[in-house]
Amino acid sequence: MPKFSLTSLERLATCHEDLQVLFSEVIKDCDCSILIGHRNQQDQDAAFAAGRSKLAFPHSQHNRLPAFAVDVAPYPINWEDYSRFYYFGGLVVGTAIKLFKEGRIKHRLRWGGDWNRNHQVSDQRFNDLVHFELVEGSDDG
Repeated sequence: MPKFSLTSLERLATCHEDLQVLFSEVIKDCDCSILIGHRNQQDQDAAFAAGRSKLAFPHSQHNRLPAFAVDVAPYPINWEDYSRFYYFGGLVVGTAIKLFKEGRIKHRLRWGGDWNRNHQVSDQRFNDLVHFELVEGSDDG
């Protein structure tokens, strides 16, 4: 059975409890690496300047503590294998829906491959296939 590395566990520990519960469930079925949880101002400024984020500090969900966003990739990571990222994204979203319905997490999830959560991945203007964030508020979507 896959398990997180110490580095992944340290990164996940900077995230909201719902993200910790979610990815503790995901790792049981699919090996993955936590790339980033909380992002400080210096790291957010660098991500924004490099075009890896559309939001300046402190507006990213990564900038909260605990972080309401996490970047996760299927392991081993192959940045050229987009279909694997889409498959992984679907697995994570499906797991989050199940956990939300069971009451094991309190927030719904938004994925950077389907920002508007309409289950169509071809209508995105900015694909961030490793990005997963919690949705706040009363949201049935």
